[in-house]
Amino acid sequence: MAQQTPLPFPDAAPTANGDDTPPPAAPTPAGTESDVDVEAARAIDPAQPDLPMPGAGRGDVPPPRPARPASRPWWARLLERAMAPWVALKIEPTSPAEHVPDWNGRPVCYVLEDYGLSNALILDRACREAGLPSPLTPLPGDPTGRGRAYVALSRRNVGPLAPIPNIPGVLERPRVENGKSHSESLARLIDAHRTDPSMDVQLVPVSIYVGRAPEKTTGWFSVLFSENWQLVGRFRRLLSIALNGRETYVRFAPPVSLRTIVDEGLPPERTVRKLSRVLRAHFRRIRTAVIGPDLSTRRLLVDRVLAAPGVLDAIADQARRDNSSMAEAWKKAHALAYEIAADYSHPVVRSASFLLQPVWNRIYRGVLVHHLDRVKEDAPGHEVIYVPCHRSHMDYLLISYLLYTRGIVPPHIAAGVNLNLPVVGTLLRTGGAFFLRRSIRGSALYSAVFSEYLAQLVAGGYSIEYFIEGGRSRTGRLLQPKGGMIAMTLRAYLRAPTRPVLFQPVYIGYEKLMEGRSYLDELSGKPKEKESIWQLLMGIPKVLGSNYGQVVVNFGEPIRLTDVLAEKAPDWDGRPVSEDEKPAWLNDTVDTLADRIQINVNGAADVNPINLLALALLSTPKHAMSEVDLLEQIALSKKLLAQLPYSDRVTVTPHTPEEIIAHGEEINVLVRVKHPLGDVLEVDEEKAVLLSYFRNNVLHLFTAAAWVACCFQHNRRMTLSSVLRLGRSVYPFLQSELFLPWSEDEFAERLRATVDLFQTEGLLRRRDDDDPEQLSRSASQSDEVFRLRAIGHSLQQAFERYYIAISVLVKNGPGTLSAGELETLCHLAAQRLSLLYAPAAPEFFDKSLFRGFIAKLRELRMVWADENGKLTFDERLDAWAKDAKFILGRELRHSIEKVSPEAAEAAKASAAKAAS
Repeated sequence: MAQQTPLPFPDAAPTANGDDTPPPAAPTPAGTESDVDVEAARAIDPAQPDLPMPGAGRGDVPPPRPARPASRPWWARLLERAMAPWVALKIEPTSPAEHVPDWNGRPVCYVLEDYGLSNALILDRACREAGLPSPLTPLPGDPTGRGRAYVALSRRNVGPLAPIPNIPGVLERPRVENGKSHSESLARLIDAHRTDPSMDVQLVPVSIYVGRAPEKTTGWFSVLFSENWQLVGRFRRLLSIALNGRETYVRFAPPVSLRTIVDEGLPPERTVRKLSRVLRAHFRRIRTAVIGPDLSTRRLLVDRVLAAPGVLDAIADQARRDNSSMAEAWKKAHALAYEIAADYSHPVVRSASFLLQPVWNRIYRGVLVHHLDRVKEDAPGHEVIYVPCHRSHMDYLLISYLLYTRGIVPPHIAAGVNLNLPVVGTLLRTGGAFFLRRSIRGSALYSAVFSEYLAQLVAGGYSIEYFIEGGRSRTGRLLQPKGGMIAMTLRAYLRAPTRPVLFQPVYIGYEKLMEGRSYLDELSGKPKEKESIWQLLMGIPKVLGSNYGQVVVNFGEPIRLTDVLAEKAPDWDGRPVSEDEKPAWLNDTVDTLADRIQINVNGAADVNPINLLALALLSTPKHAMSEVDLLEQIALSKKLLAQLPYSDRVTVTPHTPEEIIAHGEEINVLVRVKHPLGDVLEVDEEKAVLLSYFRNNVLHLFTAAAWVACCFQHNRRMTLSSVLRLGRSVYPFLQSELFLPWSEDEFAERLRATVDLFQTEGLLRRRDDDDPEQLSRSASQSDEVFRLRAIGHSLQQAFERYYIAISVLVKNGPGTLSAGELETLCHLAAQRLSLLYAPAAPEFFDKSLFRGFIAKLRELRMVWADENGKLTFDERLDAWAKDAKFILGRELRHSIEKVSPEAAEAAKASAAKAAS
């Protein structure tokens, strides 16, 4: 259950969308009432009741009424019985009286966003179900003069929308004509506290939304009457309750002491106006979190983008470059903005949510979500940027669906323009997708329009989702991040640093991929197929007829942009940074954010049955194990995860090894071969390649265990100091590739703990009590050696790739190859090695892994470029290569050296191939 959001929020200034408090006519000088409003909003917190929000004194307060028995009116009881069949409540928190310690038996007055008989009846029922005082009975002395214990910040009697000068198409609400911008009943209640020093009423804001939860909705017509930002009349409200009343959401906020407010002693009129303003900010914030921002139309948002000074300058530059008129250049910018912009539609999103539910139930055995309650605690008051790993096209739909069905507005999603297909693109756009070209270099106008559109989303409080890997991972590992979207988000925040930004990493784990077949083709060297509407339609029957197992979505540790800026830009004073400025710390901040996002994604990994099966079965030459060995290996993997936890957000399947094997057979991953001496479980070559994807999903969780095991693959004896020394030397490369969270010292400590666990399990032993540094394993062909080999195999191919790069570099000599040439030759050597010795090694076909290793070598100054751009090195690289003998067997080292090409030979072979 989500923790309640403290009242109020930093952005407490009045806004136009549905509030009857008008915006000020002009900015107020610093230190005047506007600044005090913001400070007051930031000061209110249930744990710190000394908020600067005093009450208001009025001379027209009616005399207190005598106390009456606390019984609900007869008409309320009658109407509630009539409404009962049509209304079902979801209350947050589930037990407000227990979760909030500040009730203390003091009088309670509830605050609603707006008046309405249905709201009063729903509030009364929610209070009775939660064990709270009824709002339909008067407070002691009836200080409101209404015989009720609730007030409302009415959104009625608001003037019509009017255009804002100089910004075409953008509207605002004018000031109310009578000059009153607050609730009369609230003013009376505060004034009563001034009159009676012993009075202390607890003010409890309550948000009510009819028709928010879509999971039980089945009718399209109901969507038209779901909760939104519009004020509705009595008839529409009646239809809304009739159609959606069984999906009514009631949210209680923590109470605020009016006595504390009044004791501040500010002038009366300012007091009531400020309290009303802060309460409206609270309701607006909760409404935004539950049903989404008050969305402007696509047209209005595009108008804002095109009116921005940076875009106007880009339009003028485009006109000069094309030697065309401003009008023609503006049309180009307008077309680009419409190509990019989302066209969010709440009815479409709501309809899609209950249409997708049967799809998930058909193709998946379940969709599990972990740590979402923490997101609900952290997100309020922030601009939330969801940054998931990218494994499948289903990622877009899953996250939006899960957020929406759990009461969080779906984000606007940056999608590749390749998905802007006929019909499909329109549906994605109305679901919040905005489209981004693969490359925006060379088009200053497109870059300006897109950057401004993203800045408008950030400034408008829209949650956003994008994939910093730039594309779907084909190997199962996280890809090296691309910082473009992060940089634009950072620049948008720095331009107007008003709403703090929160990056929310998300891990998505599948047991079977819809794109598995195409990934296999691409990793085998076939070109990527372009998406088409026909390809999508033809694939629907196959998808609906398949079983893709279970999906798990884990929300990782969030990253606050302000924390990173405090670390990387300590001299930044919080003032806006213009688009023309480029602080020296900007690039480092982007790189740090990108790296931490990937680390936190990995820190929220889920270990599912297929991951565990892949780790075990891919360690054998024929990808087969006896059932007894497989059960033991799965149990060992689960013990490593339990006793050496990676992070508190990693989740592990609760199934037993027997259940895991049965599940693998059920979804057609494993094949059981019956045998009188014991069944054998195996996977064929094609499935083995796909299983490597799922092994790589969780490879980082077993890094320390795999390293220790690798040290004893070809060495029966080894000292602990040697294990730690070699581990420290290789760790920077593993850390860069697998986004590991530890320092070298922390990794060394983890290696020590792993050695201790292996010793407990009988996999390693100390040779002599007098020399605890000496470690040894059992003789060859023992069960312990078999289990060690299975654990270490997951990292073996990484070390093979490293040695390929070193071998190619040393074989060609210093000053011979550029970084690009080395990457190409490594890729060729790895492909050949895979064809000869390691068919289930798709990462050997991934050039980006070699690119990352070469980049890390350059970063550590183990290699560097000479004046001709060729890589050179010194004896340290030879020493590093010699250490490979401890990890790689002699035969494998010889094979790698044999297939490592020389640049001249590779050039001749390439020329011969081109000629033929």
